[in-house]
Amino acid sequence: MKMLINVPETVVADALRGMAAAHPQLTVDVENRVVVRRDAPVAGKVGLVSGGGSGHEPLHGGFVGPGMLSAACPGEVFTSPVPDQMARAAAAVDSGAGVLFIVKNYTGDVLNFDMAAELAEDEGIQIGKVLVNDDVAVTDSLFTAGRRGTGATLFVEKMAGAAAEEGLPLERVEAIGRRVNESSRSFGVALSAVTTPAKGSPTFDLPAGELELGIGIHGEPGRERRAMMTSREIADFAVNAVLDDLRPSGPVIALVNGMGGTPLLELYGFSAEVQRVLGERGVAVARTLVGNYVTSLDMAGCSVTLCQVDEELLRLWDAPVETAALRWGR
Repeated sequence: MKMLINVPETVVADALRGMAAAHPQLTVDVENRVVVRRDAPVAGKVGLVSGGGSGHEPLHGGFVGPGMLSAACPGEVFTSPVPDQMARAAAAVDSGAGVLFIVKNYTGDVLNFDMAAELAEDEGIQIGKVLVNDDVAVTDSLFTAGRRGTGATLFVEKMAGAAAEEGLPLERVEAIGRRVNESSRSFGVALSAVTTPAKGSPTFDLPAGELELGIGIHGEPGRERRAMMTSREIADFAVNAVLDDLRPSGPVIALVNGMGGTPLLELYGFSAEVQRVLGERGVAVARTLVGNYVTSLDMAGCSVTLCQVDEELLRLWDAPVETAALRWGR
């Protein structure tokens, strides 16, 4: 498999050096693997820190900036960052108002963020935490106990980030983040396997002419494999799986997300089918975001995330944001 890299051992460091050169509004510590907004800490503002294995870009480093994260900690590819990274990030962004950890529900991430919270609290930093577990495809998976954290991570980082930007206290920012997670559900589909730099070949076998329904963002098994389906059929399956679990009673924000290897031409066509299913189910759509945001390296495929919103959450979604990967209103 051809890959645009030097050697697998330096792929994360090389990417961080490139990020630093492209985005001078960020402070990128390549050696310690921490990405921080350059103006941090912001006086009186709660800091937001997230992180996870690399390979899901632009999650999380692409969401560092005003209106979203204060800092992000990238691990090696598909490998959790270590507690020292997270504690270093917390210290870099703490203004005295506390720091919120946003954690996807994968065993390594959960354990390491918990240890980092203890380290930070030993240094006098108040820590809150939001655990993201929105994936309805399976209950337990290769790297999780309970539901996996996927597309709702973007919603939590955006809306909790906007709340922090308004100067709300840590307990309110944490409560908003938890409410966003509880109001969100996701479902993913793989059209091809994922190739990691270290392996250089697909990490699992997905025969030509088949797809996997309910895939995880590391290539974890989903609910079932089927013969290739049309965009319309995939939307019917994925959106109904989300709606049957979420059961929204109000409008939703829809994230139509690519897994990294699916072009926008296809994603927008798929988004049209997602809108069709939501209309048939009588669900009002307040906002839609289409693109590759929570990815799995080169995997072809998509995911659908829906978040039920009220006036407060919609206002926080619409609030200004300025990051490498998401920006509006500033």
